[in-house]
Amino acid sequence: MTLKNAYVALAQDVDHSRAPDTPSEGVTFISAPTSLSPTPSDDGFGIKERWRTMRSRLADFVDINAGMLLIIFAQLFFSFMNVAVKGLNSLDPPVPALELIVVRMVITFTCCVLYMVIMKIPDPFLGPKGVRLLLACRGFCGFFGLFGMYFSLQYLSLADATVLTFLGPLATAVAGYFILKENYSKKEALAGICSLMGVILIARPPFLFGNIQSINPDSEDAAVKATPAERFKAVGVALLGVTFGTGALISIRAIGKRAHPLHSMTFFSLWCVIVATGGMIVGEVPVVYPTRWEWVVLLILIGLCGFFAQTLVTMGLQRETAARGAMGVYIQVIFAGVLERIVFHTVPTMLSMIGAGIIMTSAVFVVMTKKNTPDNKSRGVVLEDVEGSALEEGLLNGRHSESHDEPMKLEDVDVNKASVGDSDGINGTWPDSPAPFENKVPQA
Repeated sequence: MTLKNAYVALAQDVDHSRAPDTPSEGVTFISAPTSLSPTPSDDGFGIKERWRTMRSRLADFVDINAGMLLIIFAQLFFSFMNVAVKGLNSLDPPVPALELIVVRMVITFTCCVLYMVIMKIPDPFLGPKGVRLLLACRGFCGFFGLFGMYFSLQYLSLADATVLTFLGPLATAVAGYFILKENYSKKEALAGICSLMGVILIARPPFLFGNIQSINPDSEDAAVKATPAERFKAVGVALLGVTFGTGALISIRAIGKRAHPLHSMTFFSLWCVIVATGGMIVGEVPVVYPTRWEWVVLLILIGLCGFFAQTLVTMGLQRETAARGAMGVYIQVIFAGVLERIVFHTVPTMLSMIGAGIIMTSAVFVVMTKKNTPDNKSRGVVLEDVEGSALEEGLLNGRHSESHDEPMKLEDVDVNKASVGDSDGINGTWPDSPAPFENKVPQA
């Protein structure tokens, strides 16, 4: 036995937890070399390793839920925008909803076009061919969804108007399931129902809770003075906006990444300017000119917050299904309640806080339960790793199959032909390439 072999045999049986036994005569021991790798206690190695692991897990979480997080972040900008809208409505004279839409969307359209021209994005005005009809549908439906929200804010509290828009997520999820054939799991459906229950606790409709005063009498909100007829009209217009808002979300999801997010924003803002201007002319709505500096500040805030919010929503829906993306909208009720307490001094009731907790819990549940499905992973390989995969290169260089209906099966591969040859290379031939795989390969 050589010295090397003796060392290996002894090293496998050695126990570092106790002192070694006394060596037998004629046996020579060689001291084990000192480990050069740092221990968890040396130079903070353990802390660095834990930090590296934490960053990796956080990156995976953000990558999986990027679309949902973008939509949630957009709700904060929407809440700021709605606060500014109510602030304008509280000024004397109040700004009409159509005028708000025109001014805000002029700002949004200008920002979108300038960015796309500077960054040399193709077709900044018309958008890419093949999705222009969907872009027009997104803009048309988006206008009425926006008008429903702005009009309802004149006669409803911020929380009540926000709550009514939350009928949209369930409608969007169902529409995405039937129209776009997207997945809609039982967990997502359960979370949506729970969120709707939270919305009901916040809105407290009279037919369920009676005539409960949902707004503090000392509130500075002008919606307190609204008559029942005005509130009924506001609710009806808000529900109409929910219906069209669902169509806008489905259109964005159907467009996907075939168009830049600002293409969708450009069509949306342009349609809003055209339709709102026509509505002001036909309805003879008077134009309210700014008489106070607060008017200008709030209007600029509306334009900027609306621009960032719509952009983030569009980016989020490009990365997320309609059902999960619509669930992120529920977070807006949390932001709306907090801002209403700070700005308008409206004190939330216990039922409102319970409802907000249910909504937040449901949204967190939807975010935390999403995982990469095998279907998603396979699509990622086809689109991203096609050039670097040896298997796919072999498939592309092989013979084309005459049948385009049957996908390749594992048992179709002849392992005797695809065997390892003289060295590490493959001397056999690959099976025929199925047509469905070829169609998914992006063209150079």
